[in-house]
Amino acid sequence: MAKKTRILILKTLVACTFLVFALFPIILFISSSLKKETEVFDYRIIPQHITLDAFKEVFESLDVLTGIGNSLFVAVMVTVLALIIHSMAAFAFARLRFPGKRALFMWVLSTMMIPFPVIIIPLFFIIKGMGLVNSLWGMILPMVPHAYGVFLFRQYFIEMPDALYDSARIDGCTIFQIFRKIYVPLAKPMFITLGVSFFVTNWNSYLWPTIVAQDQSKYTIQIQIATLMGSLRISWNLILAASVVAVIPTVIIFIFLQRYYLEGIKMTGIKD
Repeated sequence: MAKKTRILILKTLVACTFLVFALFPIILFISSSLKKETEVFDYRIIPQHITLDAFKEVFESLDVLTGIGNSLFVAVMVTVLALIIHSMAAFAFARLRFPGKRALFMWVLSTMMIPFPVIIIPLFFIIKGMGLVNSLWGMILPMVPHAYGVFLFRQYFIEMPDALYDSARIDGCTIFQIFRKIYVPLAKPMFITLGVSFFVTNWNSYLWPTIVAQDQSKYTIQIQIATLMGSLRISWNLILAASVVAVIPTVIIFIFLQRYYLEGIKMTGIKD
């Protein structure tokens, strides 16, 4: 019993140590946003003079609500479209039989080996040809198709018992009914896990929106934060304050969905 107690204490101490190292940058990040510009690099957890001037200046100098609205629209639309398309494609790869299925799936997976910067130029010309430059849909559509979601959904669907699919077919259900009424409800943890991942990724996206957006009305919050970095002077307290504002929506979403997110990670073997 004494040995088990010592081991438990040791594990607790190790966990607390890792927790301190994990939380320290976050606490310092929030703390620095409440400091004056001259105190930002004074690495004290508690500011000498707590002030909200940086937040006030951010809201006065940037159209923050428009930036957040644009980011929210882009992230939500990419997430919704990606979940629909990826799950349907994955269901086809997992349960349907058609010629060339394995080769097609390998081709889809091979796209994961192509870095995004490699396809930026041809992708831009495609979007330009569609007349979507300087539009939110120009930011959305290229971000929807990728192999990551298809692969994980497929692995999840494969783990489901074959009897579910076979029984539904015997009962006269169409393929779409099987997908919508059986597989989608059972895959709820996977939908939430990938949904959170897609949302956060596209909320934090900077490179592609910067290329597509050409006027301030189309700027996302990430582009707005970048505009605070002048060529001669960088106000780090403003950047930190704007970053705190930008991170709030993702934190709120994760807090409410963390149970499903962690469940999906556990069931699919994803490791961050």
